[in-house]
Amino acid sequence: MIYAAIAAGGVGSRMGADIPKQFLNVGGVPMIVRTISRFCSSPSVDAVYVGTNAEWVDELKAMCAEYLPEADNVTILAGGSDRNGTVFKIAEHIAAERGVAPQDIILTHDGVRPFVTERIIADNIAAMRDHSAAGTAVPSVDTILLSSEDGGVIESVPPRARMFRAQTPQTFRLKELMQEYAALTDEQKARLTDTAGIFALRGIPVAIVRGEDTNIKITAPFDMQLAELIAAQEK
Repeated sequence: MIYAAIAAGGVGSRMGADIPKQFLNVGGVPMIVRTISRFCSSPSVDAVYVGTNAEWVDELKAMCAEYLPEADNVTILAGGSDRNGTVFKIAEHIAAERGVAPQDIILTHDGVRPFVTERIIADNIAAMRDHSAAGTAVPSVDTILLSSEDGGVIESVPPRARMFRAQTPQTFRLKELMQEYAALTDEQKARLTDTAGIFALRGIPVAIVRGEDTNIKITAPFDMQLAELIAAQEK
């Protein structure tokens, strides 16, 4: 089975809106609905799970019923306290509901990246033929600076040719993902900033899947302006 796990539990504090940003409209459609639809329409994905704020579960179910009435492979549930917490609540739900087979694959994705393409989804799945983990990324067009610990001065300038900006999906063999996470210490778990970091900490190679510049993460008001332009071009 191939699952999509969409983390949509953020509160959107940087957006300055009175509702979580994933529920704001982009091109007249709730952002999270746009994201879910990309995985529902993928011929490669068997089931889509979305973890969101507990108080927004019913609202999101209503949105899906309105905008995606034929999507019968979507499950909405309450997420965790952070992104990885949400991903693993979904993983545990899948394990309890369906069991986990060695060949099962899970694509983990940000609910606020509504422009992921079918090519990116398919390439992530294809990467599982030779790897246990894959992460979507785009080469950095900017020079990256590594600062001192206090952020006051430049400590080093890594070679730009090797620098990438991480996106999602991040994709894994589900059984291995659960095993490797369980093997981490509490300190290691606290240092994680994304799910692919689990495999990196365990010394397991994570394949790079090329993303797209339009596969943006919407976190601030400027991102909303850019998202409206992308949505208009897709019509």
